[in-house]
Amino acid sequence: MQGTFLKFYVSEHREHRGILLFEWLLEYAKKHGIHGGTAVRAIAGFGRHGRLHEATFIELGADLPVEVGFIMSEDETEHFLALLRKEKLELFYVKFPVEYGVLPE
Repeated sequence: MQGTFLKFYVSEHREHRGILLFEWLLEYAKKHGIHGGTAVRAIAGFGRHGRLHEATFIELGADLPVEVGFIMSEDETEHFLALLRKEKLELFYVKFPVEYGVLPE
């Protein structure tokens, strides 16, 4: 099947409506019919402000990047992005075409 890989990058400790944003995104997607999603914590990263965040022994409370990804149809992608716009969230995302399926076919 052809579809879209939609990925968001958020800070680990950022919240929305009192919930960690990566958890909120997963729950929101599930609530709106998206069939799967994954959140992956990075070991290091920096964003538009140029500040490097790393997991070190000394800095146990590091605010690391989290990638939250979904694979869905293009229609689902556009609908989900429209729903997120209504939430007035400032989110950085990437989307690109993918081919996906389930084995055995």
